[in-house]
Amino acid sequence: MSQFPVWLLILAALVIFILAIIAGFYLRKLQVQQREQARQLSELEEAAEAQRQRVNDSIQILARTLLDEGVGLTEASIRLRVLLDALQVSDTVREEFVVFYTVADKASHIPILKDWKALSRKEQFAFEQEMADLEKEYQDFALDAARRLLGRNF
Repeated sequence: MSQFPVWLLILAALVIFILAIIAGFYLRKLQVQQREQARQLSELEEAAEAQRQRVNDSIQILARTLLDEGVGLTEASIRLRVLLDALQVSDTVREEFVVFYTVADKASHIPILKDWKALSRKEQFAFEQEMADLEKEYQDFALDAARRLLGRNF
């Protein structure tokens, strides 16, 4: 029987020791990265929840303002549709508040902001008349929907 060289055993042990140190280093690095990712995810979730709450608060303010006649039905519908869509509400919620989507869709061709200001007074009056007719047609449904919005969080 031949004797296994001692220096080879020492070398093998040294290689295993170095590999164990390297593995430990990368394992520690991975743990630090996972903790950092968990922290970042937690921060993102908190920010998303805060944003969701701000949008919900805006919905409440708009619903209350609509009921208090502080904003027109057309404008409120457009804004409420955008806010509800931002929250990615379910189809059942969209169906429950379909009046806002309907009014917003029917008024989608009406210019806003700079485009509105660029219209002649006659054109503005025609669109205002169209909005008044639209609001008259859907007012009862919209006020009922606004009452149902109050106190709800999505």
